[in-house]
Amino acid sequence: MAGKDYYAILGVKRDASETDIKKAYRKLARQHHPDVNPGDKSAEAKFKEINEAYEVLSDKDKRQKYDQFGDQWQYADQFTQSGRQGTRFWDFRQAGDTQSFRFEEGDLDGLFGDLFQGFRTAGSQRRSRSSRGRDIEHPLEVTLEEAYNGTTRILNLEVDEPCSVCRGTGRIQNVACSTCRGSGVETRSKRLEVKIPPGVDNGSRVRVAGKGEPSYGGGKSGDLYLKISLRKHRELERKGDDLYVEVPVPLTVAMLGGNIQVPTPRGKVELRIPEETQNGRTFRLAGQGMPHLGNSSRGDLLAKVKVVLPGKLSEEEKKLFQQLDNLHKDS
Repeated sequence: MAGKDYYAILGVKRDASETDIKKAYRKLARQHHPDVNPGDKSAEAKFKEINEAYEVLSDKDKRQKYDQFGDQWQYADQFTQSGRQGTRFWDFRQAGDTQSFRFEEGDLDGLFGDLFQGFRTAGSQRRSRSSRGRDIEHPLEVTLEEAYNGTTRILNLEVDEPCSVCRGTGRIQNVACSTCRGSGVETRSKRLEVKIPPGVDNGSRVRVAGKGEPSYGGGKSGDLYLKISLRKHRELERKGDDLYVEVPVPLTVAMLGGNIQVPTPRGKVELRIPEETQNGRTFRLAGQGMPHLGNSSRGDLLAKVKVVLPGKLSEEEKKLFQQLDNLHKDS
């Protein structure tokens, strides 16, 4: 079950970098593109084979599975699961390496039945996906207020696209295209408006369908993924969907009670402080935290009291505090 050697198809070593794989793909795709070889069925077949190899080797997860299981990488999970359960060994070889997997004898019919069913459809599935453009990722920093309310951003992205003159082939009537200098690629600046939903957090990935790298084989474009990072807020700290804030409370308000203003992403709200509130006490403001990404629920805001002592006391104020101290001593 050696199968196809995708590395050999692209003419790269097994430890080739992502950049090397991409360069090799572009060179071969231009050489065997149907537009450059009209009516040549062998070139068309080679072009499909190149796209099939690139689809797998350009994807980190697929490449890892392929390195272990060969061109039946789609069934890696089935192999692995069966390998943990059985009592008999069956060896599969790929590129000179031997991998052993255990299977229950009773599971063989079901396993290989699934595989053979997959073989009948895998070719058509690969053909339909082989020419899809690659997904790209773009970092994007947002403020806490933007993450709270959702926002719209205008992005200027540098994107590799098929040359508009030679349509990505790199050649015009067997002569190198002067526009792209034979590379088949033009780097263009793309202005794009994107919507950021409420509730995003550090590490959130926002998908913008069809705005990734265009296809070099005439298929659909890939997707754009915005990787979100949250700018640090001067007052509020986010933990999940909850917000934390330390609020200064005058000594008199802490002792006698009163109202204070608490900051939130949508403005200040009023909080009633009971009399004789101790320093460090935390109040929970239900529903004043961050929206949960994907639904209407919200976290809470937890306000921690920081009692502020008065400074630069007048003589009269000092006397009053002395009287208060004496009263507590007497009691």
